Amino acid sequence: MEFVPASVPDGELTFQVAASSKGGELTFEVKPFCMGFEDYFAAFAPGSHPSLKVTPCAGRMDRRGGESTFMTITCQPTGQAGTFTGDLVVNLPEDMSKLSYKVSVNSF
Repeated sequence: MEFVPASVPDGELTFQVAASSKGGELTFEVKPFCMGFEDYFAAFAPGSHPSLKVTPCAGRMDRRGGESTFMTITCQPTGQAGTFTGDLVVNLPEDMSKLSYKVSVNSF
C-alpha cells in the first residue's frame, strides 16, 4: 500500500519536544466521515523525518456520527535539534479515500 500525501492536506499538526529528552507525543482526534465502518492504515510518507512514528498504524474507523478515532504521533529526536517535518497519510482502502496531515515538530 502506498502512502502518498494529498496535494492539499486535511490538517496541520505541530508540537515541540526537547532534543535531550526521550521524546514527545501529540494525540489528535479523527472524526469518522464514511457511511460505514472502515479499516484504516496510517503511516508517514517517504521523505518524512525518520524520528516520526504514528500509533495505531491500523484499525477500524467508526461510521459517520460514531466514536472518533484517536492517533498518537511520537517523535524521538535522539539529541538532534531542528524542525522535523513529515506527511502523515491515513488510507481507507475500502472507501478509496485518504486523510493527509502535515506534521511539524520543533526539537530544541
